Amino acid sequence: MGGRATAARRAFRALHAQGCFVLPNPWDVGSLRRLEELGFPALASTSAGLAWSTGLDDRAVTRDAVLDHLCTLCAATDLPVNADYESGFADDPESVAANVALAMETGVAGLSIEDRAGDDLYDTTLAVERIAAARTAIDAVDPQTILVGRSESFLVGRKDLGPTIDRLVAYAEAGADCLYAPGFSDPDGIRAIVQAVAPRSVNVLLTAPSMRVADLAALGVRRISTGSRLAFAAWAGFDAAARMLLEDGALPPASFTGT
Repeated sequence: MGGRATAARRAFRALHAQGCFVLPNPWDVGSLRRLEELGFPALASTSAGLAWSTGLDDRAVTRDAVLDHLCTLCAATDLPVNADYESGFADDPESVAANVALAMETGVAGLSIEDRAGDDLYDTTLAVERIAAARTAIDAVDPQTILVGRSESFLVGRKDLGPTIDRLVAYAEAGADCLYAPGFSDPDGIRAIVQAVAPRSVNVLLTAPSMRVADLAALGVRRISTGSRLAFAAWAGFDAAARMLLEDGALPPASFTGT
């Protein structure tokens, strides 16, 4: 894994150096393979997509199950894989660092650490310490690995942009290479985040049908992810086909066009 992981990490860091790229989120090897064949330059795991594929709710998958999943994804492709590592599966910085070290063993090229504690956020000081601990653990293995400092502010109902930007700036200063506040789609706010954390890169999650890659790139966004949206679309199609089979006794035409 050593040489392969090293190459993937360097390629992933190069993607963050300029321009804008799309980072789709597969939830198993099958979805990974389809995205790989379409030509995406990198991939990212999705905690929700993985959970749904095993019959669980988001955030209900254990650390060890996530580590096994990351090993499977990384072994299946030469593309860089970014890990949705939730909140690091621990509260205190020392345990976060230990868990990040375990994630590095899977071969991931990047990983995100959230600042969410249940239905609220960690105290800012602790959240920053957690990012710094993750950075130290990453650097002990391969400093080229991308660390994403992720604030869940908008997802837990904290809609004030100012404090979110303050958190993201602090995470950048603590060693995060890429900053991410999922759930925010206002163009002016996204531009403000980009400017506040520059020259660090910013990830934006596609959260609404109106959002377009070209528009986000024009705002200075470096990478764009889909989160659970592809998994949700797949399950929505499955549900619609199954419902049609139950109610009408037939399958939709699209069921017969693929392999």
